[in-house]
Amino acid sequence: MFAERFEKKETIDLRKRYIGPSCKIFFSHDPIKIVRAKGQYMYDEKGQRYLDCINNVAHVGHCHPDVVKAGAQQMELLNTNSRFLHDNLVLYAQRLQATLPDKLGVCYFVNSGSEANDLALRLARQYTGHTDIITLENAYHGHVSSLIDISPYKFHQLSDAEQNQFVHVASSPDVYRGKYRADHPDPATAYADEVKDIISKAHKKGGKIAAFIAESLQSCGGQVIPPVGYFQQVAQHVRKAGGIFIADEVQVGFGRVGSHFWAFQLQGEDFVPDIVTMGKPIGNGHPMSCVVTTKEVAEAFMTSGMEYFNTFGGNPVSCAIGLAVLDVIEKEDLQGNALRVGQYLTSLLEKQKEKHLLIGDIRGRGLFVGVELVRDRLKITPATAEAQEVIYRLKEQHILLSADGPHRNVLKFKPPMCFTTEDAELVVEKIDVILTDGKYLLSFIKGNKDLLSGSGLV
Repeated sequence: MFAERFEKKETIDLRKRYIGPSCKIFFSHDPIKIVRAKGQYMYDEKGQRYLDCINNVAHVGHCHPDVVKAGAQQMELLNTNSRFLHDNLVLYAQRLQATLPDKLGVCYFVNSGSEANDLALRLARQYTGHTDIITLENAYHGHVSSLIDISPYKFHQLSDAEQNQFVHVASSPDVYRGKYRADHPDPATAYADEVKDIISKAHKKGGKIAAFIAESLQSCGGQVIPPVGYFQQVAQHVRKAGGIFIADEVQVGFGRVGSHFWAFQLQGEDFVPDIVTMGKPIGNGHPMSCVVTTKEVAEAFMTSGMEYFNTFGGNPVSCAIGLAVLDVIEKEDLQGNALRVGQYLTSLLEKQKEKHLLIGDIRGRGLFVGVELVRDRLKITPATAEAQEVIYRLKEQHILLSADGPHRNVLKFKPPMCFTTEDAELVVEKIDVILTDGKYLLSFIKGNKDLLSGSGLV
C-alpha cells in the first residue's frame, strides 16, 4: 500500500509553500515522489521502481526487516534518555568499539553527523586548550555554524563569506586533479608537508592547532582517495604541534570500502585517529550518530566541569537499531559484498574509460566509487554539463545517481550495500549507451548553459 495522500503536483505546491526555499530537491525540474523502498530499490507513487545508487544512508538496504523489527519491538517496550540505565546503550557501545582499534574506547552518542562533528571539535579544543582547526579544500563536515566554518564545500558558495581566522584550509590530497598528482614521486609527503607549513604559519601569527579534521575519503569533494601515508604524516605534524586528528567516517564507515570496516584503516595499521565520528549508515536511516575517542580526550572533556547530556543520543530504540545494523552487516557479509561488487563495478567502469574519452578518472574503494568526466584528458577540463546529462538520462532509465565535486562533474556511486553485480552491469550498460549517443550530450549542453555556471539541478 502506497503512503500517498496528495497528487504529485499538490505535494510540490505544498513543499514550496511550507518548506524553506534553501532546502533543495533532487531533479528539481522534474522531482521524483518516492513512497516506499526496499533493499536497493525505491518506488514512486505510480509503482515505478528505481535502482538507488545514491543512498549511503540506507546502508544495509532500505527498510531492512531485521532493522525495522528491532526498532519497532524496542519502541513497544521503552524509549527514554540515557540518564536511566539500559543495557542497549552499553551493549551497542561494546559492539561498536570491537570494530575499532583498542585506543578508541569511549563513546558519545548523538543524533546526526553534524552533531558528531560539532562535539568532536569541542572535545579537541577542550583536550588541547587550543582553538585553530585545519580542514581540507572542498571538505564538508555538517550544517551547523561551527561546521560551516570548516567546510569549504559550503562557505566557498557564499560570495561575501569571510573565512574564520581560526580555520586553515589545506589542499585536498587529490592525485588526479590536485596540486600533486599520480606522477609525483611522493604525493603523500608533498600534501602532508603543506599541512606542516600551515601549522608553522599559524604559530607565527600566534595560533595554536587544536585539530586536523578530514573525511577518511572525501565525498562531496569528489570521491577523493588520499594517498597511503598521508594521514600518518599529517597526524605526526599535528600532534607535534599539540593538536589531534579527527577522522570523519560519516559517509564512508561501516564496511563500505570493503577491505576494511573503517575507511581510515586504508591508510595502514600504523594509523589511528584520536577521534572518529560516524553517522548516516549507523542507523540505516534512523537518526543516530556517534563520536568515539580515547580515554585521555574523554577525561579532559570531563574536567571542563560541564556535564554532557544529549536528550535522544543513545536512547534504547536507537541502540537497538544500531545493533541490528551491525548484525545484518555481519550476517549478510555486506562488507565482503562491498569488496566484491565494488571491484567488479570498478572493472566495468575502467573498460568504459578505455572506450569513452569523456571519462577522465575512475577511483574508489568498495562501494564508494567516483567517475570523473572531463572534456579534455590532458587539460582535465571538467565536463560539468555532461555529468548532469548523464544523471538525467539515467533517471529516465529509472536509475538514480548523483554528481558532486567542486566542479560537479564526478558521478558518485554510494548505493546500499546490498547492491549486486547485476545492478552494476545494468548501470554501466546504461552509462555506455548515454556516452555513445553523443548528440544528446551536445544538445543538452546547448540547452542548459546555466549548469555550467553552477546553478545546479541535482
